[in-house]
Amino acid sequence: MTSVDPSLSRRAFGGSAAGAVAALGLSATDASAESGGAAFTERPFRAAPAPGRGARRRPNILFILGDDLGWADLSSYGAPEIRTPHLDRLARQGVRFTDAYSGSATCSPTRFSLYTGRYPGRTRGGLAEPIADRSVGLEPTHPTLASLLGDAGYRTALIGKWHCGYLPDYSPTRSGWDEFFGNFGGALEYYSKLSSRGEYDLYEGDAEYHDLRYYTRILTERAVEYVSRDHERTPWLLNLNFTTPHWPWIADGDEETSAEIVRRIKAGERRPLFHQDGGSLAKYRQMVEDLDRSIGQVLTALRRSGQEEDTLVFFASDNGGERFSYNWPLSGNKGSLLDGGIRIPSILRWPARIEGGQVSRIPVYSPDWTATLLEVGGARPHPAYPLDGVSLAGYLLRGAEAPERDLFWRVRGERALRRGEWKYYRGKDGRDRLHRLSEDLREQADQAAVRPGLLAELRTAWERIDRGLLPYPV
Repeated sequence: MTSVDPSLSRRAFGGSAAGAVAALGLSATDASAESGGAAFTERPFRAAPAPGRGARRRPNILFILGDDLGWADLSSYGAPEIRTPHLDRLARQGVRFTDAYSGSATCSPTRFSLYTGRYPGRTRGGLAEPIADRSVGLEPTHPTLASLLGDAGYRTALIGKWHCGYLPDYSPTRSGWDEFFGNFGGALEYYSKLSSRGEYDLYEGDAEYHDLRYYTRILTERAVEYVSRDHERTPWLLNLNFTTPHWPWIADGDEETSAEIVRRIKAGERRPLFHQDGGSLAKYRQMVEDLDRSIGQVLTALRRSGQEEDTLVFFASDNGGERFSYNWPLSGNKGSLLDGGIRIPSILRWPARIEGGQVSRIPVYSPDWTATLLEVGGARPHPAYPLDGVSLAGYLLRGAEAPERDLFWRVRGERALRRGEWKYYRGKDGRDRLHRLSEDLREQADQAAVRPGLLAELRTAWERIDRGLLPYPV
Protein backbone atom coordinates (compact mmCIF):
# COMPACT_ATOMS: atom_id res chain seq x y z
CA MET A 1 0.00 0.00 0.00
CA THR A 2 2.70 2.49 0.99
CA SER A 3 6.35 2.51 1.94
CA VAL A 4 5.89 4.82 4.93
CA ASP A 5 5.67 3.21 8.36
CA PRO A 6 2.08 3.93 9.55
CA SER A 7 3.10 3.67 13.20
CA LEU A 8 5.15 6.88 13.03
CA SER A 9 3.59 9.84 14.79
CA ARG A 10 3.25 13.45 13.73
CA ARG A 11 6.01 14.50 16.08
CA ALA A 12 8.32 11.91 14.56
CA PHE A 13 7.85 13.49 11.14
CA GLY A 14 7.47 17.11 12.20
CA GLY A 15 6.23 20.16 10.32
CA SER A 16 4.99 19.86 6.78
CA ALA A 17 6.14 16.27 6.51
CA ALA A 18 3.60 15.38 9.17
CA GLY A 19 0.90 16.98 7.08
CA ALA A 20 1.94 14.90 4.09
CA VAL A 21 1.78 11.73 6.19
CA ALA A 22 -1.74 12.53 7.38
CA ALA A 23 -2.84 13.39 3.86
CA LEU A 24 -1.70 9.99 2.65
CA GLY A 25 -4.17 8.41 5.06
CA LEU A 26 -1.59 7.13 7.50
CA SER A 27 -1.85 7.03 11.27
CA ALA A 28 -1.04 10.57 12.35
CA THR A 29 -3.55 13.16 13.52
CA ASP A 30 -2.98 16.64 14.80
CA ALA A 31 -2.47 17.17 18.51
CA SER A 32 -5.26 18.74 20.52
CA ALA A 33 -5.28 22.27 21.88
CA GLU A 34 -5.18 20.89 25.41
CA SER A 35 -2.23 18.60 24.81
CA GLY A 36 0.10 21.44 23.82
CA GLY A 37 1.15 19.70 20.61
CA ALA A 38 1.90 16.27 22.05
CA ALA A 39 2.21 13.53 19.46
CA PHE A 40 -0.77 11.34 18.78
CA THR A 41 -0.82 8.08 16.89
CA GLU A 42 -3.97 6.44 15.53
CA ARG A 43 -4.41 2.70 15.40
CA PRO A 44 -6.18 0.75 12.66
CA PHE A 45 -9.90 0.44 13.31
CA ARG A 46 -11.15 -2.57 15.21
CA ALA A 47 -14.62 -2.93 16.68
CA ALA A 48 -14.37 -3.47 20.42
CA PRO A 49 -16.34 -2.67 23.59
CA ALA A 50 -15.92 1.03 24.15
CA PRO A 51 -14.88 2.50 27.48
CA GLY A 52 -17.83 3.88 29.40
CA ARG A 53 -21.12 2.39 30.31
CA GLY A 54 -21.77 0.62 27.03
CA ALA A 55 -25.34 1.88 26.71
CA ARG A 56 -27.62 0.05 24.34
CA ARG A 57 -30.20 2.80 23.91
CA ARG A 58 -30.65 4.15 20.43
CA PRO A 59 -28.27 7.06 19.88
CA ASN A 60 -29.04 10.65 19.19
CA ILE A 61 -27.58 11.50 15.78
CA LEU A 62 -25.77 14.76 15.06
CA PHE A 63 -24.82 14.75 11.38
CA ILE A 64 -22.69 17.78 10.46
CA LEU A 65 -21.85 18.80 6.89
CA GLY A 66 -19.32 21.36 5.78
CA ASP A 67 -19.82 22.81 2.30
CA ASP A 68 -17.14 22.37 -0.40
CA LEU A 69 -14.50 21.44 2.18
CA GLY A 70 -11.56 19.65 0.58
CA TRP A 71 -10.26 16.25 1.67
CA ALA A 72 -7.08 17.70 3.21
CA ASP A 73 -8.51 20.97 4.55
CA LEU A 74 -8.42 19.76 8.18
CA SER A 75 -5.13 19.64 10.03
CA SER A 76 -5.89 16.01 10.93
CA TYR A 77 -5.96 15.29 7.18
CA GLY A 78 -2.74 17.11 6.40
CA ALA A 79 -3.58 20.80 5.88
CA PRO A 80 -0.23 22.63 6.13
CA GLU A 81 -1.65 25.99 7.24
CA ILE A 82 -5.24 25.53 8.45
CA ARG A 83 -5.69 24.55 12.10
CA THR A 84 -8.85 22.71 13.16
CA PRO A 85 -8.35 21.62 16.80
CA HIS A 86 -12.02 20.88 17.52
CA LEU A 87 -12.51 18.55 14.56
CA ASP A 88 -9.10 17.01 15.22
CA ARG A 89 -10.22 16.30 18.77
CA LEU A 90 -13.40 14.72 17.43
CA ALA A 91 -11.21 12.45 15.30
CA ARG A 92 -9.08 11.47 18.30
CA GLN A 93 -12.21 10.59 20.22
CA GLY A 94 -13.61 8.48 17.40
CA VAL A 95 -12.76 7.12 13.95
CA ARG A 96 -11.21 9.02 11.05
CA PHE A 97 -11.95 7.65 7.58
CA THR A 98 -9.27 8.09 4.93
CA ASP A 99 -11.22 6.63 1.98
CA ALA A 100 -14.62 8.22 2.49
CA TYR A 101 -16.50 9.68 -0.46
CA SER A 102 -19.50 11.86 -1.18
CA GLY A 103 -22.44 10.50 -3.14
CA SER A 104 -21.73 12.92 -5.98
CA ALA A 105 -19.41 15.76 -6.98
CA THR A 106 -21.72 18.70 -6.21
CA CYS A 107 -24.04 19.85 -3.45
CA SER A 108 -27.61 18.78 -4.11
CA PRO A 109 -27.08 15.30 -5.65
CA THR A 110 -24.90 14.36 -2.68
CA ARG A 111 -27.65 15.51 -0.32
CA PHE A 112 -30.14 13.41 -2.28
CA SER A 113 -27.89 10.38 -1.85
CA LEU A 114 -27.57 11.00 1.89
CA TYR A 115 -31.23 11.73 2.58
CA THR A 116 -32.54 8.85 0.44
CA GLY A 117 -29.69 6.34 0.76
CA ARG A 118 -29.88 5.88 -3.01
CA TYR A 119 -28.01 6.97 -6.11
CA PRO A 120 -28.97 10.52 -7.10
CA GLY A 121 -30.00 9.19 -10.50
CA ARG A 122 -32.89 7.26 -8.93
CA THR A 123 -34.88 10.48 -8.66
CA ARG A 124 -35.62 13.30 -11.08
CA GLY A 125 -34.40 15.93 -8.63
CA GLY A 126 -31.09 14.12 -8.21
CA LEU A 127 -30.30 14.61 -11.90
CA ALA A 128 -29.78 18.34 -11.37
CA GLU A 129 -26.09 18.95 -10.67
CA PRO A 130 -26.88 21.00 -8.67
CA ILE A 131 -30.48 22.25 -8.36
CA ALA A 132 -30.66 25.82 -9.59
CA ASP A 133 -34.40 26.54 -10.00
CA ARG A 134 -37.85 25.55 -8.76
CA SER A 135 -38.54 22.89 -11.40
CA VAL A 136 -37.30 19.90 -9.38
CA GLY A 137 -36.65 18.79 -5.83
CA LEU A 138 -36.83 15.90 -3.41
CA GLU A 139 -40.37 14.59 -3.75
CA PRO A 140 -42.20 14.63 -0.39
CA THR A 141 -43.52 11.12 -1.12
CA HIS A 142 -39.99 9.67 -1.18
CA PRO A 143 -38.90 8.19 2.17
CA THR A 144 -35.89 9.87 3.73
CA LEU A 145 -33.49 9.32 6.59
CA ALA A 146 -35.61 11.74 8.61
CA SER A 147 -39.01 10.27 7.76
CA LEU A 148 -37.88 6.71 8.44
CA LEU A 149 -36.23 7.61 11.74
CA GLY A 150 -39.28 9.71 12.60
CA ASP A 151 -41.50 6.68 12.05
CA ALA A 152 -39.21 4.82 14.47
CA GLY A 153 -39.74 7.44 17.19
CA TYR A 154 -37.03 10.03 16.56
CA ARG A 155 -37.47 13.77 16.70
CA THR A 156 -35.88 15.32 13.64
CA ALA A 157 -34.52 18.72 12.67
CA LEU A 158 -32.51 20.23 9.83
CA ILE A 159 -30.54 23.41 10.49
CA GLY A 160 -28.71 25.09 7.63
CA LYS A 161 -28.50 24.41 3.90
CA TRP A 162 -31.25 22.27 2.33
CA HIS A 163 -30.58 22.55 -1.44
CA CYS A 164 -33.05 19.83 -2.36
CA GLY A 165 -35.75 22.03 -3.86
CA TYR A 166 -37.62 25.25 -3.22
CA LEU A 167 -40.96 26.29 -1.84
CA PRO A 168 -43.82 25.83 -2.37
CA ASP A 169 -43.37 22.20 -3.43
CA TYR A 170 -40.20 21.11 -1.64
CA SER A 171 -39.04 21.58 1.92
CA PRO A 172 -37.44 19.60 4.77
CA THR A 173 -40.74 19.77 6.69
CA ARG A 174 -42.42 18.03 3.73
CA SER A 175 -39.74 15.30 3.71
CA GLY A 176 -39.69 14.09 7.29
CA TRP A 177 -37.95 16.76 9.35
CA ASP A 178 -40.09 18.08 12.21
CA GLU A 179 -38.19 21.38 12.26
CA PHE A 180 -36.29 23.41 9.70
CA PHE A 181 -34.24 26.56 10.08
CA GLY A 182 -31.98 27.55 7.22
CA ASN A 183 -31.66 28.31 3.51
CA PHE A 184 -33.23 26.52 0.57
CA GLY A 185 -30.71 27.35 -2.15
CA GLY A 186 -27.15 26.38 -2.92
CA ALA A 187 -25.49 29.61 -1.81
CA LEU A 188 -26.33 32.89 -0.14
CA GLU A 189 -24.52 36.05 0.85
CA TYR A 190 -23.54 35.51 4.48
CA TYR A 191 -24.97 38.76 5.90
CA SER A 192 -27.90 39.85 3.71
CA LYS A 193 -29.04 36.23 3.05
CA LEU A 194 -29.62 37.14 -0.60
CA SER A 195 -29.44 34.46 -3.27
CA SER A 196 -27.99 35.00 -6.76
CA ARG A 197 -31.48 36.00 -7.89
CA GLY A 198 -31.68 38.64 -5.18
CA GLU A 199 -34.24 36.71 -3.15
CA TYR A 200 -34.04 36.54 0.63
CA ASP A 201 -33.23 32.97 1.70
CA LEU A 202 -33.41 32.39 5.44
CA TYR A 203 -36.43 30.51 6.73
CA GLU A 204 -37.88 29.02 9.87
CA GLY A 205 -40.14 26.29 8.65
CA ASP A 206 -41.73 27.73 5.51
CA ALA A 207 -41.72 31.36 6.73
CA GLU A 208 -39.02 33.95 6.19
CA TYR A 209 -36.89 34.66 9.27
CA HIS A 210 -35.02 37.96 9.33
CA ASP A 211 -31.58 38.07 10.89
CA LEU A 212 -28.77 39.97 9.16
CA ARG A 213 -25.91 38.71 11.29
CA TYR A 214 -23.16 36.47 9.89
CA TYR A 215 -24.83 33.22 8.85
CA THR A 216 -22.44 30.78 10.51
CA ARG A 217 -23.07 32.51 13.86
CA ILE A 218 -26.83 32.14 13.45
CA LEU A 219 -26.65 28.44 12.54
CA THR A 220 -24.31 27.74 15.44
CA GLU A 221 -26.66 29.42 17.91
CA ARG A 222 -29.59 27.42 16.62
CA ALA A 223 -27.68 24.15 16.80
CA VAL A 224 -26.48 24.90 20.35
CA GLU A 225 -30.08 25.59 21.37
CA TYR A 226 -31.30 22.35 19.80
CA VAL A 227 -28.77 20.02 21.41
CA SER A 228 -29.20 21.80 24.77
CA ARG A 229 -32.92 21.09 24.97
CA ASP A 230 -34.50 18.62 27.34
CA HIS A 231 -35.48 15.98 24.82
CA GLU A 232 -37.03 13.81 27.57
CA ARG A 233 -34.84 10.87 26.50
CA THR A 234 -36.52 10.77 23.10
CA PRO A 235 -33.76 10.16 20.54
CA TRP A 236 -33.19 12.89 17.99
CA LEU A 237 -31.64 13.44 14.57
CA LEU A 238 -30.12 16.82 13.79
CA ASN A 239 -28.78 17.46 10.30
CA LEU A 240 -26.54 20.50 10.78
CA ASN A 241 -25.59 21.78 7.33
CA PHE A 242 -23.19 24.72 7.36
CA THR A 243 -22.63 26.75 4.20
CA THR A 244 -19.02 27.37 5.26
CA PRO A 245 -16.59 27.46 3.44
CA HIS A 246 -18.71 27.74 0.26
CA TRP A 247 -18.32 30.95 -1.74
CA PRO A 248 -18.72 33.91 -1.54
CA TRP A 249 -15.48 34.28 0.39
CA ILE A 250 -16.76 36.28 3.33
CA ALA A 251 -15.52 35.78 6.89
CA ASP A 252 -17.18 37.09 10.03
CA GLY A 253 -16.57 40.85 10.07
CA ASP A 254 -16.21 41.35 6.30
CA GLU A 255 -19.08 43.82 6.03
CA GLU A 256 -17.45 45.82 3.21
CA THR A 257 -17.08 42.76 0.99
CA SER A 258 -20.64 41.79 1.85
CA ALA A 259 -21.97 45.23 0.92
CA GLU A 260 -20.19 45.16 -2.43
CA ILE A 261 -21.61 41.76 -3.35
CA VAL A 262 -25.09 42.87 -2.28
CA ARG A 263 -24.75 45.97 -4.46
CA ARG A 264 -23.86 43.82 -7.46
CA ILE A 265 -26.75 41.42 -6.83
CA LYS A 266 -29.21 44.30 -6.66
CA ALA A 267 -27.69 45.81 -9.82
CA GLY A 268 -28.72 42.66 -11.68
CA GLU A 269 -25.38 40.91 -12.11
CA ARG A 270 -25.92 37.21 -12.65
CA ARG A 271 -23.03 35.61 -10.78
CA PRO A 272 -21.70 37.85 -8.00
CA LEU A 273 -22.05 35.07 -5.41
CA PHE A 274 -19.56 32.95 -7.37
CA HIS A 275 -17.03 35.60 -6.28
CA GLN A 276 -14.65 34.84 -9.14
CA ASP A 277 -12.78 38.07 -8.43
CA GLY A 278 -12.44 37.52 -4.69
CA GLY A 279 -11.13 35.24 -2.01
CA SER A 280 -7.63 34.11 -1.06
CA LEU A 281 -5.90 31.32 0.78
CA ALA A 282 -5.85 33.50 3.89
CA LYS A 283 -9.59 34.19 3.65
CA TYR A 284 -10.33 30.53 3.07
CA ARG A 285 -8.30 29.62 6.14
CA GLN A 286 -10.34 32.12 8.18
CA MET A 287 -13.58 30.51 7.03
CA VAL A 288 -12.50 26.91 7.71
CA GLU A 289 -11.10 27.76 11.13
CA ASP A 290 -14.34 29.60 11.94
CA LEU A 291 -16.27 26.49 10.92
CA ASP A 292 -14.09 24.47 13.29
CA ARG A 293 -14.72 26.86 16.19
CA SER A 294 -18.44 26.82 15.51
CA ILE A 295 -18.57 23.04 15.55
CA GLY A 296 -16.56 23.14 18.76
CA GLN A 297 -19.28 25.31 20.34
CA VAL A 298 -21.97 22.81 19.34
CA LEU A 299 -19.95 19.88 20.69
CA THR A 300 -19.35 21.74 23.96
CA ALA A 301 -23.11 22.31 24.30
CA LEU A 302 -23.69 18.63 23.64
CA ARG A 303 -21.24 17.66 26.38
CA ARG A 304 -22.78 20.09 28.87
CA SER A 305 -26.24 18.71 28.11
CA GLY A 306 -25.18 15.29 29.38
CA GLN A 307 -25.95 13.62 26.03
CA GLU A 308 -22.43 13.22 24.66
CA GLU A 309 -22.03 9.56 25.59
CA ASP A 310 -25.16 8.47 23.75
CA THR A 311 -24.88 10.75 20.72
CA LEU A 312 -23.41 9.55 17.45
CA VAL A 313 -21.64 12.52 15.86
CA PHE A 314 -20.66 12.38 12.22
CA PHE A 315 -18.80 15.09 10.31
CA ALA A 316 -18.09 15.25 6.58
CA SER A 317 -18.03 17.58 3.59
CA ASP A 318 -20.79 17.44 1.00
CA ASN A 319 -18.28 17.00 -1.87
CA GLY A 320 -14.69 17.72 -2.74
CA GLY A 321 -12.98 21.06 -2.36
CA GLU A 322 -13.30 24.22 -4.43
CA ARG A 323 -10.86 26.91 -5.60
CA PHE A 324 -8.87 27.49 -2.41
CA SER A 325 -9.07 23.97 -0.96
CA TYR A 326 -6.02 21.89 -0.16
CA ASN A 327 -6.59 18.50 -1.80
CA TRP A 328 -3.03 17.22 -2.10
CA PRO A 329 -2.19 14.62 -3.27
CA LEU A 330 -5.54 14.13 -5.02
CA SER A 331 -6.33 15.32 -8.53
CA GLY A 332 -9.48 17.24 -9.44
CA ASN A 333 -11.88 19.18 -7.27
CA LYS A 334 -15.60 19.90 -6.89
CA GLY A 335 -17.59 18.87 -9.95
CA SER A 336 -15.15 16.14 -11.03
CA LEU A 337 -15.26 12.39 -10.37
CA LEU A 338 -11.52 12.33 -9.91
CA ASP A 339 -10.93 11.72 -6.21
CA GLY A 340 -10.38 15.41 -5.48
CA GLY A 341 -14.02 16.02 -6.37
CA ILE A 342 -15.54 13.24 -4.28
CA ARG A 343 -13.13 12.08 -1.57
CA ILE A 344 -13.99 13.92 1.65
CA PRO A 345 -12.88 14.20 5.28
CA SER A 346 -15.18 12.04 7.42
CA ILE A 347 -15.15 11.52 11.18
CA LEU A 348 -17.41 9.39 13.39
CA ARG A 349 -17.67 9.48 17.20
CA TRP A 350 -20.01 7.48 19.44
CA PRO A 351 -18.48 7.20 22.93
CA ALA A 352 -20.95 4.60 24.23
CA ARG A 353 -20.14 2.11 21.49
CA ILE A 354 -16.92 2.95 19.63
CA GLU A 355 -13.43 3.49 20.99
CA GLY A 356 -11.50 6.57 19.98
CA GLY A 357 -8.08 7.05 18.43
CA GLN A 358 -8.77 4.91 15.38
CA VAL A 359 -8.45 5.21 11.62
CA SER A 360 -10.36 3.25 8.96
CA ARG A 361 -9.22 2.85 5.37
CA ILE A 362 -12.26 1.04 3.97
CA PRO A 363 -14.00 2.72 1.01
CA VAL A 364 -17.35 4.20 2.15
CA TYR A 365 -19.68 6.88 0.81
CA SER A 366 -22.79 8.90 1.56
CA PRO A 367 -25.51 6.26 0.93
CA ASP A 368 -23.72 3.90 3.35
CA TRP A 369 -24.25 6.33 6.21
CA THR A 370 -27.99 6.43 5.52
CA ALA A 371 -28.19 2.64 5.82
CA THR A 372 -25.95 2.66 8.90
CA LEU A 373 -27.94 5.33 10.75
CA LEU A 374 -31.23 3.63 9.98
CA GLU A 375 -29.92 0.38 11.45
CA VAL A 376 -28.49 1.88 14.64
CA GLY A 377 -31.68 3.95 15.03
CA GLY A 378 -33.90 0.89 14.79
CA ALA A 379 -35.58 2.01 11.55
CA ARG A 380 -36.24 -0.06 8.45
CA PRO A 381 -35.81 1.06 4.83
CA HIS A 382 -39.01 1.33 2.83
CA PRO A 383 -39.39 -1.89 0.78
CA ALA A 384 -40.50 0.04 -2.31
CA TYR A 385 -37.36 2.21 -2.21
CA PRO A 386 -34.40 -0.16 -1.68
CA LEU A 387 -31.18 1.45 -0.51
CA ASP A 388 -28.05 1.58 -2.66
CA GLY A 389 -25.80 2.05 0.37
CA VAL A 390 -24.88 -0.73 2.78
CA SER A 391 -24.96 -0.55 6.55
CA LEU A 392 -21.58 -0.37 8.26
CA ALA A 393 -23.07 -1.18 11.68
CA GLY A 394 -21.73 -4.74 11.67
CA TYR A 395 -18.23 -3.51 10.83
CA LEU A 396 -18.31 -0.63 13.32
CA LEU A 397 -20.04 -2.31 16.25
CA ARG A 398 -19.78 -6.09 15.97
CA GLY A 399 -16.43 -6.81 14.36
CA ALA A 400 -17.84 -7.99 11.04
CA GLU A 401 -15.71 -7.79 7.92
CA ALA A 402 -16.02 -4.55 5.99
CA PRO A 403 -18.58 -4.91 3.20
CA GLU A 404 -17.17 -5.55 -0.25
CA ARG A 405 -19.08 -3.89 -3.07
CA ASP A 406 -18.70 -1.32 -5.79
CA LEU A 407 -18.96 2.41 -5.21
CA PHE A 408 -20.68 4.04 -8.18
CA TRP A 409 -20.77 7.64 -9.41
CA ARG A 410 -22.28 9.32 -12.44
CA VAL A 411 -22.33 12.99 -13.41
CA ARG A 412 -22.88 14.56 -16.81
CA GLY A 413 -19.87 13.75 -18.94
CA GLU A 414 -18.07 11.61 -16.34
CA ARG A 415 -18.36 8.18 -14.79
CA ALA A 416 -16.50 6.35 -12.03
CA LEU A 417 -16.62 3.11 -10.08
CA ARG A 418 -14.37 1.99 -7.23
CA ARG A 419 -13.85 -1.67 -6.33
CA GLY A 420 -11.37 -2.21 -3.53
CA GLU A 421 -8.14 -0.46 -4.49
CA TRP A 422 -9.12 -0.09 -8.15
CA LYS A 423 -10.98 2.81 -9.74
CA TYR A 424 -12.50 2.97 -13.20
CA TYR A 425 -12.88 6.52 -14.52
CA ARG A 426 -14.04 8.13 -17.75
CA GLY A 427 -13.71 11.89 -18.02
CA LYS A 428 -15.16 14.36 -20.47
CA ASP A 429 -12.57 13.31 -23.05
CA GLY A 430 -14.38 9.97 -23.35
CA ARG A 431 -11.28 7.91 -22.55
CA ASP A 432 -11.56 5.00 -20.12
CA ARG A 433 -8.89 4.95 -17.43
CA LEU A 434 -7.96 2.54 -14.65
CA HIS A 435 -6.08 3.51 -11.50
CA ARG A 436 -4.75 1.53 -8.57
CA LEU A 437 -5.46 4.01 -5.79
CA SER A 438 -3.31 2.25 -3.21
CA GLU A 439 -0.28 3.20 -5.30
CA ASP A 440 -1.61 6.13 -7.33
CA LEU A 441 -3.67 8.56 -5.25
CA ARG A 442 -3.15 11.26 -7.89
CA GLU A 443 -4.76 9.07 -10.58
CA GLN A 444 -1.92 9.70 -13.00
CA ALA A 445 -0.73 6.15 -13.77
CA ASP A 446 -3.31 4.75 -16.18
CA GLN A 447 -3.38 0.93 -16.02
CA ALA A 448 -6.04 0.50 -18.74
CA ALA A 449 -3.64 -0.96 -21.30
CA VAL A 450 -1.90 -3.15 -18.74
CA ARG A 451 -5.09 -4.68 -17.30
CA PRO A 452 -7.69 -4.60 -20.09
CA GLY A 453 -9.69 -7.44 -18.55
CA LEU A 454 -10.16 -5.64 -15.24
CA LEU A 455 -11.01 -2.42 -17.06
CA ALA A 456 -13.71 -4.21 -19.06
CA GLU A 457 -15.08 -5.85 -15.90
CA LEU A 458 -15.39 -2.55 -14.03
CA ARG A 459 -16.84 -0.77 -17.07
CA THR A 460 -19.48 -3.48 -17.39
CA ALA A 461 -20.31 -3.17 -13.70
CA TRP A 462 -20.74 0.60 -14.07
CA GLU A 463 -22.96 0.22 -17.13
CA ARG A 464 -25.12 -2.39 -15.39
CA ILE A 465 -25.92 0.06 -12.58
CA ASP A 466 -26.37 2.95 -14.98
CA ARG A 467 -29.07 1.07 -16.92
CA GLY A 468 -31.24 1.10 -13.80
CA LEU A 469 -31.09 4.88 -13.37
CA LEU A 470 -33.05 7.71 -14.91
CA PRO A 471 -31.51 9.24 -18.04
CA TYR A 472 -30.41 12.85 -17.96
CA PRO A 473 -32.88 15.22 -19.63
CA VAL A 474 -31.75 16.31 -23.06
